[in-house]
Amino acid sequence: MNDSPKAGNGSRISADLSAKIPQNQSATVENDSDPNLSIGADSHAGRIAGETVETVGTGTFTPAPSSKLISTGRSAFLVGAGILASRIVGLIRQRVFAHYFGTSAAGDAFSAAFRIPNFLQNVFGEGALSASFIPVYAKLLARDEDEASHVASAILAMLALVTSTIVVGGVLIAPYLVSITGFEGETRELTVRLIKIFFPGAGLLVLSAWCLGVLNSHHKFFLSYTAPVAWNLAIITALILFGGRVGQFQLAEFVAWGSVIGSALQFAVQLPTVLTVIHRLRPVVDLANAHVRTVMRNFIPVFTSRGVVQISAFVDTIIASFLPAGAVVALSYAQSLYTLPVSLFGMSVSAAELPAMSRTLGTVEEVAAALRQRLDAGLRRIAFFIVPSSMAFLVFGDVIAAVLYQTGEFRQDAVLYVWGILAGSTVGLLASTLGRLYSSTYYALHDTRTPLRYAIVHVVLATVLGYFAAIHLPPALGIDPKWGVTGLTVSAGIAGWIEFGLLRHTLNKRIGTTGLPTRLLAILWLGAAVGAIIGWGLKLMVGILHPVPMALLVLGSYGLTYFGVTSALGVNQARQITDRAFKMLKFWRS
Repeated sequence: MNDSPKAGNGSRISADLSAKIPQNQSATVENDSDPNLSIGADSHAGRIAGETVETVGTGTFTPAPSSKLISTGRSAFLVGAGILASRIVGLIRQRVFAHYFGTSAAGDAFSAAFRIPNFLQNVFGEGALSASFIPVYAKLLARDEDEASHVASAILAMLALVTSTIVVGGVLIAPYLVSITGFEGETRELTVRLIKIFFPGAGLLVLSAWCLGVLNSHHKFFLSYTAPVAWNLAIITALILFGGRVGQFQLAEFVAWGSVIGSALQFAVQLPTVLTVIHRLRPVVDLANAHVRTVMRNFIPVFTSRGVVQISAFVDTIIASFLPAGAVVALSYAQSLYTLPVSLFGMSVSAAELPAMSRTLGTVEEVAAALRQRLDAGLRRIAFFIVPSSMAFLVFGDVIAAVLYQTGEFRQDAVLYVWGILAGSTVGLLASTLGRLYSSTYYALHDTRTPLRYAIVHVVLATVLGYFAAIHLPPALGIDPKWGVTGLTVSAGIAGWIEFGLLRHTLNKRIGTTGLPTRLLAILWLGAAVGAIIGWGLKLMVGILHPVPMALLVLGSYGLTYFGVTSALGVNQARQITDRAFKMLKFWRS
């Protein structure tokens, strides 16, 4: 069947979409109160790299009455606030970890060991489960709460069964998993022991991700995204209790056990609230239920897609293990930083939009118009924060790494090392963050296979490019082999842009043209560039300074300049933030 859109009444988005949307209902759109960063009257003009396609339907869209509108602006804020709280504690955890491990061999072993069972958490957990479970469960809540509870119970039972089996298998094959890395001797033996400890904790985190799916569907976002604070605090406690009292290798094992305790706590803090929203939680394996089969059918391609992406991260760790000591843990430090804006802004918007998009009802044309509206609004919100984040990592990566990590065993050479890796990550930061929202739109359409195909393209490209950039390029250029890890982040960025382009091109053919206005992007990058010039100038003027006041001066001036320029040039999101800041200032003065 042809997926190309056609104008006029009765036009179809795709076979998947038209088969699943009731044709005789008015669109119910959960509209965002945010002005969506529009600039001037024509906010749709000049979209970047967007092909010209004929939009589905007549091209007009009338929002539902205000009584039916549900804002995802507050939901995105709660998700972002929860993630921010978790990430702040996570950065504190990384700082304490850096104090005791620096860029040591024990730090490499810990980072690599955690990556392997973490693969289980990320593949079975938050991403795959949310994308397959939330659209089905959220829709059932609006129709039949008893059936929704039954489906949630069945999914919990199957998750527990499958993950328990994988955890046992993972513990048994831990030595074989480590054999494909470049670790040798004591570092290799430590990595094996750590993997055996980590695997049970990863299984508990999968169950925690089930709680997240349930709570998000009930619009209880804050708890599910702050729950990881318990996990971080358990690790910090272990580091403080045993750090300095035992050697680095033994400390790594104690901290691994702290991680397992933290995983149990992360699940436990969510469970009471879950039990209040699911009135009849009775775990049972029910493969005959049509809704359960739908979740499973959607889960498999998303699981594979997430697995492919996690394989890419796992491959990066394996490649880094063949580089000089410290490369694996340095990559981990950098990842904690460059995934922060992805989580805060990309994940928060995508997580809030997925249930809202999934509940959109109407004719094919009405749903397409509603999705375009939601997607474009989300893209603008994301870009407003990701553009300055990219510029900050590129220009001020040393300032950021120093204020967060420079202590104890983490010295100035490690600061510069992490800065180089961060700079490489800026190549694809915007693409990977925007791509999350495009993937969520596909999931809302019950299309989990298209993102899978493009994720495979991403991984193949990132692996091939990363191998040559990390292993062969540094010797060819005559530079220190340790800088090969920067080649990994650059390669992933290039692959991320290709994946993003494919996601947008295909979705545009289904629902009509989407994307970011060129003028908006130009203003955002201009504001970031002006802020970077001012911040860099201040950095040169003050010379050597303690990391904390240096960060306050440089990053503070950079952020204020960015908000000032974008506000002056008409970006509504900046105006809202600056207006609120001035109101608060006047309030405190009065």
